[in-house]
Amino acid sequence: MYIGRFVVVGPGLGAYRVSSRSFPNRQVVDRDGTLTVGPTDAAEETDNPYVSYNCLREAGSGVVLGNGSHVDPIAEKVDMGYPARDALALSLLALDFEKDDYDTPRVAGVVTADTAFVGIVRRDALLVEEVDEPTLVATYEEDTPRAFDFAAESAEAAAEEAYALSFEHAVCAAAARVTEAGVETAVENGDG
Repeated sequence: MYIGRFVVVGPGLGAYRVSSRSFPNRQVVDRDGTLTVGPTDAAEETDNPYVSYNCLREAGSGVVLGNGSHVDPIAEKVDMGYPARDALALSLLALDFEKDDYDTPRVAGVVTADTAFVGIVRRDALLVEEVDEPTLVATYEEDTPRAFDFAAESAEAAAEEAYALSFEHAVCAAAARVTEAGVETAVENGDG
């Protein structure tokens, strides 16, 4: 099944995966602690504004994950002291779903060592929930947050597990483990 881009978040752990039929030649790179999705050298040139974006940023005492440019304003609001729920709701509402041919929803999560929030804005809804177990939300098919079996113990294991999930068209993944000691991040680009 193709569910598009998705996040899985729970207290202390978050993962994001790019799944794409249209733009498969992408990777996640670490830019001084901010994980960014962008084209590989093999990618065709495009002026599509939804192909490159920060997908994971540290913010406050945790991280923000998501499938587009909304990651930055969510992280900025968290850094300013907004509660995670408000940062998600305000930013998702302001940016709305992507104005592409599919009205692609925006998905996001905020994870700290003890808490997790997940959000999505679709053409027909804005949902933001606090969750206490791993929860998945995706751009297609799985576009309502639901509990999801995701048992990784580290950022590296979470990135690998997200990438390996049986949903179709895996491109790359990013993940973070958040503890009281800090944030650990990892990338899986499927290249070995």
